[in-house]
Amino acid sequence: MRIAGWGTKGFQGVCNGIIMSWALWLAFGLVVAIPALAQSGDPALKQETSSIRVTFDARQPGLSALSIDALKQDSFRPSPIVDPGAEPIQYTVNVRNGWVQYALSSDPKHAVWEMRAEGDTLRLRSLFNAHAASHDLTWKFNPDVTHATLLGHVTKDGDIALPAVLHLPGMGSLRIYAKGTDAPVLHYDARRAPTAFVKVVFPAATAEHKTVEYTLETAAIYPAIPGMAADDHRFDGFRRDFLDIFQQQAELHVLANHAASDACAFTVYEYADMARHTPELVQGLTALDLIRETLDRYLGGFLAYGIPGYKGFDDPNDSGAGHPYVFSDTYPSLLISAYDYADGSNDDRWLRQNYKGLRKWADAMSAPNADGSPLLEIPITGNSGSWSPNAVLAMASQWWDDVGFGHQDAYANALGYRALRGMAAMADRVGETADAARYRMRAQQIRDAYAAAFLDPDAGVLAGWRSSDGQLHNYYFPYINGIAVRYGLIEGDQARQVMDRIMAKMASVGFHNFALGLPGNLVPIRRVDYIEPSPRFGGPKLEDGSDGFQVYENGGATACFSYFTTAALYQLGEKEQADKILMPMLDAFAKQGFSGRAANGLTYDWKDWNGAPHGYEGFLVDNYYALLAVLDRENVMEKMP
Repeated sequence: MRIAGWGTKGFQGVCNGIIMSWALWLAFGLVVAIPALAQSGDPALKQETSSIRVTFDARQPGLSALSIDALKQDSFRPSPIVDPGAEPIQYTVNVRNGWVQYALSSDPKHAVWEMRAEGDTLRLRSLFNAHAASHDLTWKFNPDVTHATLLGHVTKDGDIALPAVLHLPGMGSLRIYAKGTDAPVLHYDARRAPTAFVKVVFPAATAEHKTVEYTLETAAIYPAIPGMAADDHRFDGFRRDFLDIFQQQAELHVLANHAASDACAFTVYEYADMARHTPELVQGLTALDLIRETLDRYLGGFLAYGIPGYKGFDDPNDSGAGHPYVFSDTYPSLLISAYDYADGSNDDRWLRQNYKGLRKWADAMSAPNADGSPLLEIPITGNSGSWSPNAVLAMASQWWDDVGFGHQDAYANALGYRALRGMAAMADRVGETADAARYRMRAQQIRDAYAAAFLDPDAGVLAGWRSSDGQLHNYYFPYINGIAVRYGLIEGDQARQVMDRIMAKMASVGFHNFALGLPGNLVPIRRVDYIEPSPRFGGPKLEDGSDGFQVYENGGATACFSYFTTAALYQLGEKEQADKILMPMLDAFAKQGFSGRAANGLTYDWKDWNGAPHGYEGFLVDNYYALLAVLDRENVMEKMP
């Protein structure tokens, strides 16, 4: 097209004038920004603040890398972001005023996603394009780098309602808000096989909601403890990892071992004990809310490991027929959790609505025994060599499911004692005074019988279990002696004696590297008392169990259940001795010493005494219960009911 009256020279003059005008604008700083086409490796795609380090994808809406440091210590861990691969849709990527903008190549003038990091905030903005289909934004995490989890209220469709918290263990949390939509949610998925991942999806804008903006704010969420100085870096592991115990299972919608692992009914009390001390996660969401929603699932009939009929999550070979009995620690765990929730939230309405279900659990747990013993019993004999190698799962009876616990179990009875006292307090709260008196009496009966039943007179420490043939099975379990002291089942000189002897035994067998956690037992478990036959999981071939020792539950080191040992020492006033255990563990937590996978495929949630990995989960929340001992150390724990 030729414009009348313009010759070639006139056109060139206009162009020269335009160029000179741009030069003047640039010289005087009047051009704020010129869109720049971004390419892979472009520094403009990398943004860093004191708490966020992010690289935006050069191909399509998304991230190439993300790390956060909620404590703002310039300690950014490797990015867990997994490359999702290029989409078939082509995008142009520009950077304007700090915003990374993504537009369809077919319509490059209209961005469909915009992203930027500033201060403690990561912003994601979706813009509706009427001429093209909307595309959600997907973040995929490698759980072997950090086991991401999305914590929030679960909707009826299985999504997570906003606001919510995306927690990245070892890094901190991102509080997620949204505006521009009536009922904002995120989609959430996780798997551990064949390729492990955790996935969070941010829905795109729609014709109804043309602009949706997600705001993600970094946060370190942990209890404020009076007198704990912010610059006391001994407690950085406590601050950074306190929330790690809360992993919301993406498909089952309960708290579990991790986002893509099994739910275990007998561990819920660990989550609840920490939830009652956890500050608000985000506006409208507390950790106790997660406990309530998990309990509601169990009260509604949900089956988890520790309850007959449960099928292993994503395990096609599990028929659910391998667990004939309710584990001895299942009902105690659920009842303690209910007490923690009711007492911590003062939600009397929930308690009244669910009291009958709780009473059903309590009565099943404390039913009279045929032998007249007041102790809680499980119908597994616990006799040495009493199981078939082909029916291992059928003989498991509690959390330590590779060890031959059975009949009268010292750990389960300690939990049961606490659970019955909590049940009595809940009964009083709803006016069921007869029930309250009955549960207190039953708890006192356990306490009266406990020491006589489990104290090994030769060793001077509590044994793990008494089998139906009357034999005590003592392998110097630190956590069993610790829980008995922590819960007041033994007190005074007797409590000091058992803990002194446990610590002396620990020294004599040569365990001293507390950065590894603590062994579950200090001497090898004999072959006839170890259920699991596989050497991979500590199964011994030698009768004395020595060839399996230090592997997994046969004396392997872990932070799991170490809480009870340190808490007992603090309770007895042995702060220096307890600190010798806790402080190296806190340092290990700060360095992510209890998670991750080695090159051989084994994981660090369990280790031998030299630090070699022998775990399989890669991330096991029970390890983080150990952080509760910081509250015992600072005397801010509540008393048992």
